[in-house]
Amino acid sequence: MRNTAASGFRIDLKAWAHHPGARRHLERQAVVGEGWGIDLIGLPAGQPIDLSLDLTAVGEGVLVVGQARFRRVGQCARCLTELDQAAVVDFQELFVYPHQRGEADDDLPQIEAESLDLEPVVHDSVVLDLPLAPLCEDNCAGLCVECGANLNADPVHSHHQVTDERWAQLAQWVSAKSQSGPDDRPKSKE
Repeated sequence: MRNTAASGFRIDLKAWAHHPGARRHLERQAVVGEGWGIDLIGLPAGQPIDLSLDLTAVGEGVLVVGQARFRRVGQCARCLTELDQAAVVDFQELFVYPHQRGEADDDLPQIEAESLDLEPVVHDSVVLDLPLAPLCEDNCAGLCVECGANLNADPVHSHHQVTDERWAQLAQWVSAKSQSGPDDRPKSKE
């Protein structure tokens, strides 16, 4: 279980949230837990994430509009180069009071013990924003399919001559013939 109080995602609402229209702006840093990523890219556990939050008390609860700034690390899907990229994600969520929760609000996060936990909202926003196939550059050339050379580092990389296995015997015969020279030809009978 995550300790969100210590990680910076829990926001204390005492003394102001029950006054509709009351607003607060918060700048804080939180710490990322495990599981903030997908196959090729994500946020390492323990990495800081900067949050800029605008909280507004409304009749049903608290509306949070925020922005998360972080660094995502991983590998380019084409050339496997290590990535370390700055990223920004915007998010918005309404947290409702338990007594205001109706059947239609079952999917909304709940305010518990005069505080709200932003970690699930920020986590979902960040992970959904991660590219499925991250690239080091939009025009990444990738790797050579024959030898694995990085085509970004060597853009004039030559293509490899590939012989179809069905013609391999013929290629060996032609190669042998070209090495033997013209004097090795069978003599014709006259």
